[in-house]
Amino acid sequence: MKTAIAKETNAVISVKTSRELLKEIKGKKVDKAKKFLEGLLEQKRDVDGQYHTKTAGKLLAIVRSAEANAKNKTMNVERLFIKNARADKAERRILAKSRAPHRGRVGKSANIEIVVEER
Repeated sequence: MKTAIAKETNAVISVKTSRELLKEIKGKKVDKAKKFLEGLLEQKRDVDGQYHTKTAGKLLAIVRSAEANAKNKTMNVERLFIKNARADKAERRILAKSRAPHRGRVGKSANIEIVVEER
C-alpha cells in the first residue's frame, strides 16, 4: 500500500477543535473529506452546532497538500482514503501584552499530520 503524508507544524488553530474535525474525516475518501471541510467553510454544515471555519480552512489546505503529494508519487487520486489524521500540541506562544504590566496571553497552536493511502 502506497501512502503520502502532509504535515503542518505550529498551525495557529486549537488542538481541541482540530481533533474533533480530524475524527470526522478519518477513514473517509479524500473527496468526501474535502466536501465536508468545504461545507464547514461555507457554513452549510456544522459539527455540534459550530462551523469551526478557521480550523476547517487549515485542515482543507493540509488535505489538498496530501492529495498533491500522492499525485506526485503517481498514486491514483480517486482511490485515496485518509488513513491517519492526528493533532498534537505545538509550542506555546505568548501573545501581546495587555495594559497590565507583564501580562501576556498564551496562544494556541497545533501540529497536524494527515496520511493518505491508496486502496
